[in-house]
Amino acid sequence: MKPVKHIVIVGGGTAGWLTAGVIAARHKGRMASGFTVTLVESPNTPIIGVGEGTWPTLRTTLQRMGVSESDFFRECDASFKQGAKFARWTTGTPDDAYYHPLMLPQSFAQLNLVPHWLAGSEAVEPSGAMSFCDAVSPQGKICDDGLAPKTIATPEYDGLANYAYHLDAGKFAPFLQRHCSEKLGVRHVLADVEQVKLAEDGDIQSIVTTQAGEITGDLFVDCTGFKALLIGDALQVPFRDCSDILFCDTALAVQMPYDNAASPIASHTISTAQSAGWIWDIGLPSRRGIGHVYSSRHISDEDAERELRAYIGAAGKDLTLRKIPIRSGHRETFWKRNCVAVGLAAGFLEPLEASAIVLIELSAKMIAEQMPVCREVMDVIAHRFNATTHYRWGRIIDFLKLHYVLTKRTDSAFWRDNLLPETIPDRLQELMLLWQYQSPWFHDEFDRVEEVFPPASYQYVLYGMGFRTQVEPEALTSEARIAEQAIRANVIQTERLRTGLPRHRDLINKIVERGMQPV
Repeated sequence: MKPVKHIVIVGGGTAGWLTAGVIAARHKGRMASGFTVTLVESPNTPIIGVGEGTWPTLRTTLQRMGVSESDFFRECDASFKQGAKFARWTTGTPDDAYYHPLMLPQSFAQLNLVPHWLAGSEAVEPSGAMSFCDAVSPQGKICDDGLAPKTIATPEYDGLANYAYHLDAGKFAPFLQRHCSEKLGVRHVLADVEQVKLAEDGDIQSIVTTQAGEITGDLFVDCTGFKALLIGDALQVPFRDCSDILFCDTALAVQMPYDNAASPIASHTISTAQSAGWIWDIGLPSRRGIGHVYSSRHISDEDAERELRAYIGAAGKDLTLRKIPIRSGHRETFWKRNCVAVGLAAGFLEPLEASAIVLIELSAKMIAEQMPVCREVMDVIAHRFNATTHYRWGRIIDFLKLHYVLTKRTDSAFWRDNLLPETIPDRLQELMLLWQYQSPWFHDEFDRVEEVFPPASYQYVLYGMGFRTQVEPEALTSEARIAEQAIRANVIQTERLRTGLPRHRDLINKIVERGMQPV
């Protein structure tokens, strides 16, 4: 038996340090008997830092790593994220907007409110009078009001409304590095990789570095970003391009200062559709992160910059833009032999629904939980990991494409091309047909633990963008009373939260000054 005791993570950044932290926290008890986690990163590689949006899973991930949420806010320029607001995606008009909040619809586990809302029954105001989000969740109104999802009295990682984070990736990675090195026993090596040595059987035997010599390991995690030094260069795993489905291939990013230190901070990501892509707008305490994601096949860099500068206005006319290439797609295999790719080395998709960091978390968690005891069982676990990860990437691609196929915009070739059947995955086409007759809820299409986006997410996007599912009013009568109670409960909860929650910036200021109650 060849035991797996030495884990070598190659590459730092958010992917490397989150993976190191998740594995080290899970296996800390084994370190006394020789289990090691080593992270090797180049002292010369800058952090790309596009992925500043996260999913609520990060709360659990950080808590399990033993991270103080108050320290995280203080050191990572973090803010709360309660969902995303999509503007001009459906019709392109100035009043065209909807929310994808992070709270589940009211009574979601007991009742599907979609048909009741669509029917405009007595339980719900006519569908034209109240958006789906507002009918079933308080979170859109909370975001409109600029409120936080909790109070200073709420313990760390708890919320009165569900939340994730916006963060400064350039500060997050060093914060994780300090925590992992000081609290979790991760060995940190600053060195450039010169060579990846393969054993006769095709496994990675070691990496040879300029500053630290040769480093051997039993399991290697490739977090080297787009370079993919191990999974791509050394093991020759091909890359599967998906630009035929998701067209955006370039981003222009800018950091926008606030007008003053008291300016409100949006507690949601704002995604505003453009002629050939969309603009993200993320509020951090110290600045806004803004970027234009677009398809270079449909718009020139110059016109894309003009659209971005029109969005940020005269105050940002002298700000420098950073151009970032986007290669939409993923590796054909994520875990090959004794090497597994995580983060950008595994793949990347446009950051429309903040899927990058959550994929890192899910991958790291699965590696940590199913850590092979010995090399003899590693291929079995790799097969399982690959099946799960392929499924997740496929479902994320489906969900991102959903935002485009629901559009009614025909004002540019970009939007028209997104509606071409050959650009829509088969599974999504099947679901679109199904959803004409029954709305997504707890059906067979969402029956797996591996789902990244729950059926509630599909509901918010579908009915936020005006999709219609056929409803039989007589089929709703047995649930009408429960639906009415759920809608009333949402009205009461909305009012209570709107009156009881603090302003977003005010809460962050208090967290930085006083800290939250530790769990």
